[in-house]
Amino acid sequence: MKKKTTIYDIAKEVGLTAATVSRALNNNPKISEKTRKLVQETAQKMNYEQNTLARALKSGKSYNVGVIVPRMDSNFFASVIRGIEEELYPKGYHVIVCQTHDQENQEAGNINSLLNAQVDGILMSISNAKTKNKIFDNIAHKKVPLIFFDRKKEIPGVSSVTIDDFNGAYQATKHLIEQGCKRIAHLSNNRSLEIFKNRYLGYKQAILDHGLEFDESLVIETFSKVIEGRKTTKKLLKMANPPDAIFSSSDFSALGAIQEIKEQGLRIPEDISVVGFSNEPFTKFMELSITSVDQSPIEMGRIAAKVFLKEVDNKEPKKESEKIVLQPELVIRDSSLKIKSETSA
Repeated sequence: MKKKTTIYDIAKEVGLTAATVSRALNNNPKISEKTRKLVQETAQKMNYEQNTLARALKSGKSYNVGVIVPRMDSNFFASVIRGIEEELYPKGYHVIVCQTHDQENQEAGNINSLLNAQVDGILMSISNAKTKNKIFDNIAHKKVPLIFFDRKKEIPGVSSVTIDDFNGAYQATKHLIEQGCKRIAHLSNNRSLEIFKNRYLGYKQAILDHGLEFDESLVIETFSKVIEGRKTTKKLLKMANPPDAIFSSSDFSALGAIQEIKEQGLRIPEDISVVGFSNEPFTKFMELSITSVDQSPIEMGRIAAKVFLKEVDNKEPKKESEKIVLQPELVIRDSSLKIKSETSA
């Protein structure tokens, strides 16, 4: 049987002490980046396998972090996960991803499974605003850091990283008004969730601030799916006084709206303008590119991971949580641009 490589073998190879090698393999901040890279590359060449159990026993950490998202077939959540991994992997952490499919019982099961796996922290976007707080009590009881991102609940002592959904919706609606739109419909979602409630409120405030009549019949709650966007838009177009613009709380329902508008022989943006939310990749690659609100998901993931690292390494009792709010960016494209500037003409 081939002898396993030890840290002493690596130390001999690179001319360092075994203690320095051990610190470099464990991403100790006292070790320079140059030394850490040399040690880790040498360890890889020598097929060194770190004893994760021994490491966990020594540090009191499993170096596993749980991430819970409603679904993974969304570029937004995939990008948040990427940001989390980019921040945590160099620090020696591994990420375990779970999805809830917006089901409360599955969310509770994911939390329990991650706690049983002894993760060092849980970063999550909640499935439903009605999720009972007691589901999170076990996390607090085990003193495992919990950080919300995107969708959150207000729980004392729990940090969160979100974007300013109100401002994103306000800017999107304001843009449509500046393009000459006067009857702007809103494809909302479950407004018991704070993000969709704030997008609705931002839309409404922009309407009122610009002297337009707010018409509740133009607001329809639907799911963030293409087929639902089509169904909802069909209802809107049957109105005696149909809208001349649609602001959707989701890019997927915005895409459905565009498909239905085209199906009915109407022009975009000349007859109806459309704006989405999330800036999914398909929005810029379509023949008719879609205006959308960008949420900076990679940055959101990175910041959520940094908040976790700060909390997991903090030996003092936690005094207060962090509430980090990122600013969104409206990315203007063909689906809403009726009035082109002189420079783009």
